[in-house]
Amino acid sequence: MSVEKYQSTFIQEQFAGRIGGSNYGKDTNIYKFEKIKRAKAAAKQAFPDVELIDMGVGEPDEMADAQIVAKLAEEASKPENRGYADNGIPAFKEAAARYLKNVFSVDGIDPVTEVLHTIGAKPALAMLPSVFINPGDVTIMTVPGYPVLGTHTKYLGGEVYNVKLTKENNFLPDLDAIPEDIARRAKLLYLNYPNNPTGAAATPEFFAKVVEWAKKNQVVVVHDAPYSALTYDGVKPFSFLSVPGAKDVGVELHSLSKSYNMTGWRIGFIAGNPLIVKAFGDVKDNSDSGQFIAIQKAAAYGLDHPEITEVISAKYSRRHNMLVAALNEIGFRAEKPKGSFFLYVEAPKGIKGGQRFESGEEFSQYLIREKLISTVPWDDAGRFVRFSVTFIAQGEAEERRVIEEIKRRLTDVEFEF
Repeated sequence: MSVEKYQSTFIQEQFAGRIGGSNYGKDTNIYKFEKIKRAKAAAKQAFPDVELIDMGVGEPDEMADAQIVAKLAEEASKPENRGYADNGIPAFKEAAARYLKNVFSVDGIDPVTEVLHTIGAKPALAMLPSVFINPGDVTIMTVPGYPVLGTHTKYLGGEVYNVKLTKENNFLPDLDAIPEDIARRAKLLYLNYPNNPTGAAATPEFFAKVVEWAKKNQVVVVHDAPYSALTYDGVKPFSFLSVPGAKDVGVELHSLSKSYNMTGWRIGFIAGNPLIVKAFGDVKDNSDSGQFIAIQKAAAYGLDHPEITEVISAKYSRRHNMLVAALNEIGFRAEKPKGSFFLYVEAPKGIKGGQRFESGEEFSQYLIREKLISTVPWDDAGRFVRFSVTFIAQGEAEERRVIEEIKRRLTDVEFEF
């Protein structure tokens, strides 16, 4: 046996069961986002002269505000900012507490004991199960949704119980439908509002019920809130932590990625219950050495200038208005979301006299391959596709051109709904 073959066999047997064990890398299934990537490549190759309109990207299309960039440059040049940040600097934590008060009317957050910076929200979701989950414990997740908290629960030998978000329930989880034995074994409940992918917003009444349910069942609430400041049409930004009793049962994760066009900067924060924040800090201290101090200081500047987000929200609101109107003209039943930059619509049943769509994925693949419009399918709780209004367009005139082009491409066939 060759050395290369021996090493390959040896390594193949060492992979952890959580990622597939000895079968790691042998799975021939093609996952959703890989299918989208391949379909986009095939469409570009087949129609090289046709613009591919990417409505699937879940990140902002513009750079961060010039003043935030300038603050980064200023702070990056200071030698005192060159070192490890560990669990964060006081200036950022204080800015986060002010931000929660000024934007979300959350009073009483102690920046010393109830806030920690995170390198974006995703690592925080990955670390929190290590604070709570033992083998056999349960994390309750909502689907469709962002799976990271559940993935790491499984890595630790825990279980995931999925609660569907349906249009009939305004894309809010039905807590009363969770079986008693699941609620009894659950350690974590994951919520995300405004929601990805549905765009739904939570209400004070719903969050009050969450607090009551969490106290009754002794379950920790993790509210993932990266889109919380992106709200429209007079809807005020709303925080789980603004609800009485919320800090007794959970924490909230905020990120500057979406609300400040700072996706690649990787900066956010966790706030809420001081004991949870402290335990999270212990896990974090053994996971990373903190985000670059200059980024924290630039982010603190952003948090103290929420008017930056208001300008971004106005752009997304305008784009939502145009996209909703165009899709409804075609026959979709699109409703403008209360927040986020996602528009979640039910897929048509098919094309009159032609192709049928048995799933959101089939319709999404059709849009990419035949119409060169990229979306993301969701079939966890119905046949839906997600459009994102973060498509590339400089200025309102260009936005209108893109939306008109979408409408033109989708009106040369007649969809059945």
